[in-house]
Amino acid sequence: MNWDTYINQFKNYLKLERSLSKNSIEAYIHDIVKLKQFVDMSNLQVSPMQITSVHLQDFLEYINELGMTPHTQARVLSGIKAFYKYLMFDELIDKDPTALIEGPKLGRKLPDTLSYHEIELLLEAIDHSTPEGQRNRAMLEVLYSSGLRVSELIDLRLTNVYEDVGFLRIIGKGNKERLVPIGRDALKYLKIYTKEVRIHLNIASGHENYVFLNRRGKKLTRVMVFTIIKNLAEKIGMKKNISPHTFRHSFATHLIEGGADLRAVQEMLGHESITTTEIYTHLDRDYLRQVIQEFHPRS
Repeated sequence: MNWDTYINQFKNYLKLERSLSKNSIEAYIHDIVKLKQFVDMSNLQVSPMQITSVHLQDFLEYINELGMTPHTQARVLSGIKAFYKYLMFDELIDKDPTALIEGPKLGRKLPDTLSYHEIELLLEAIDHSTPEGQRNRAMLEVLYSSGLRVSELIDLRLTNVYEDVGFLRIIGKGNKERLVPIGRDALKYLKIYTKEVRIHLNIASGHENYVFLNRRGKKLTRVMVFTIIKNLAEKIGMKKNISPHTFRHSFATHLIEGGADLRAVQEMLGHESITTTEIYTHLDRDYLRQVIQEFHPRS
């Protein structure tokens, strides 16, 4: 069997047995394809089972010379390691060539965040006189209040909003469930949207339970959420390059700046490892001197 056959088998494994999202699967496959392309370019004429640690070292040197950042190199290596773990799992190989391969040394890249003032400016720039504006206000309030991924936001179901206790039931990566608190303001705008705007939509079949819908009564797409945020940033003249994930970064940072426990934030974000959460601890020392009365500005 050739590379493409094994790559397709790995893709099916990620989808059926690991239950990964489409985006995660595509990221893994792109990493393996890069290795395949290197093998073809180098005329190595080896199958995945014949790859050695020497081949992998040469590959890593190659992508480094291409100018890939250490973070990108580390991500590519992570995908390749997952591929060979699968081959081991399926007993197609008896020795993992990635076992002794070390990734590049990484410095922590600080994610872009918005100040609370910037969050307010964006929210207040929304035109509340339109149905879409009411929806957008509720959507961004929820995004910032609960630190959701954009995929979790657009997949949010009405039946997973527990207004009485102030929690959302979120289905995250790998179909893992978690309960996330929703702030008072976010819940207020969400109720306005669902009770006064959403009920007037002609909802498409199969989309009845999704919270956030477009004009055609279908659930919003990732691209639409990105576009809404980009347009708001342009409207207020914001120079930062922001996205839905910026709200998630800001949610985590503001909580930690407010003194919230890392493990509590880890739980709300749905992170597997606490080291993933520690990237948000880039605290301004002057800011720490201030008296912080609440963990989250809009709680």
